[in-house]
This record gives sequence, structure tokens and C-alpha cells, in this order.
Amino acid sequence: MSTLLADPGDGNPDLELLYTVNGLAKSAPHWLDSLVSWVGEYGILLGLLTLIAIGWLTARRRPDAPVAVAGMLWVPLSVALAELANLPISAIVDRPRPFVSHPDLDVLIAGKAGTHSFVSDHSTMAMGVAVALFLVNRRLGAIAGVLALLQGFCRLYMGVHYPTDVLGGYALAVAVVLLLAPLANVVLVPLCHAVARSAAAPLVTAGPAGAGAGPGPGPGPVTADGGAAAARQAPNCHPPPSPTWLPEPASVPLGPSARLQALQVLRDVPPGLVPGAAGRGEPAAVADREGE
Repeated sequence: MSTLLADPGDGNPDLELLYTVNGLAKSAPHWLDSLVSWVGEYGILLGLLTLIAIGWLTARRRPDAPVAVAGMLWVPLSVALAELANLPISAIVDRPRPFVSHPDLDVLIAGKAGTHSFVSDHSTMAMGVAVALFLVNRRLGAIAGVLALLQGFCRLYMGVHYPTDVLGGYALAVAVVLLLAPLANVVLVPLCHAVARSAAAPLVTAGPAGAGAGPGPGPGPVTADGGAAAARQAPNCHPPPSPTWLPEPASVPLGPSARLQALQVLRDVPPGLVPGAAGRGEPAAVADREGE
């Protein structure tokens, strides 16, 4: 198929920027070229996979775990959809690699001659991960965004893409992630809620099964006293009743006759047995008068 994007000529900023970045490879030591080639071809993708794994582990510990995990599930799915969308685009555009039309470029990786240049697959994947991850975790998404920009630089440094190839990959990834995110949310969130209520709940939430599946009172806090705090917060738990065999003072009537009988009993008790009097050596009569 004929090339829809003409190869840049002299004075074209697309080609000028490519020569500027790729020119760094010509003056750099061999070990640096090898490092950039490995990073641009494999290293950044491995770093993005690591960020996805960290994001999934973090999402499982959030209060809205099913929703967060649904967002993390959208990250690889959106990248796959963007790569599928790139297949007809690259075939229609049919743009050869820049080193095919410009042999003087310093190409750091072989095996790319028979493939399309527009759009950059690596740039599409990197930016897709960055945007989708940013929707769930802004910190991890920002780190992924830096890696996506570095990915584009490496593709130019290696001499395998034009700058517009990289920008096209960025635009395709952003469009797929943002435009299809609402539809994905409708499908993935109920799915993750259902998984959270099943035996596969550890894939969605770090808590027990059903912990993040829906609204409802959660368990009480676990403390060092063996769960006593949780028992106190349970709705159907009540404090044990006081022993019925201990009469309350108010339940014993003390009328005038009862008081006289008590005084008579005290008078008949030996002095040493009167409470409070034995320690002082006082006779019962003294204790009786103090009581009156």
C-alpha cells in the first residue's frame, strides 16, 4: 500500500529531531548504546509491569477494593485494545522505518526493517499503562508517565521511529483508555464485586471474602486483649448481670422497731466483738452511744 505519510525531507522538524536524538548515539560509548537499546526494547516494559503489580497489591488494601481492582484490570485490557486498534492503522498508513529511507541513521537494534513505523507499539503500550494507571493511582501513574516519555526518547535514540510515530502512539493510547473507560467501568466493577464475594476474593481484596463487596457494618477492631473490644462492640452482646444473691442496701427496710432490736442485740454482744471497738479497746456501751 502506498505511504500516506511522506518521508520527511530537508527542513522537516520530524526528521531534524530524529537526527538530533539519534546523533547522540553516534557520539556515545558502545556500552551506553547497548544500555539504551535494552532499556528501550525491554527494560521500560518490565518496569511498567512492576508498577502494575504494585498497583494491584495497593488496590486490594483500599476500602473500595473491588472498584480499585477493576481500574487496575482495565490497565492491561486497555493496552491490548490499543494494540489491536494499531493493527489496521499501521497497515493503512504503511510507513517504513526511518532507517529504510535514511541509511545514515545509527540503528541500534536489528530486525525492524520489515515492520511498520507508524505508530510506535512501544510508545502506545507505555502511555496506555501510564494513563490507565493514573486513573487508579496518581503516584504510580505519574511514574509510568515518566517511563512513557523515556520510552519515546529511546525509540528515537535507537533510530527505529520518527517523532510523529511516538506522538501517534501516545495519542492512540490516550484515546482508547479514556474513551472506553466508562464502558469498561460498567462491566469490570460488578465483576470484581462478584469475585469479592466468592472463593477467589483474595484476587480482589486483602480482607476476608466479601469485605469490600458491599455496604454493611464491618467487624470490630482486633486488640491485644483477645478480641474483648470486638465483643463489646457486637450489637447483641450485653454486660453480664450482677449476681442476684447480693441484696442491694435499699431493699432492706430499717424501721424504728428494727433499729431498737439491733441496738438490743449490740448490748448483748461482748465488748470485744463489736465492730470498730475491738481495735480501740472500747466497751460495747461506748460503741452503742456513738451509734446513737
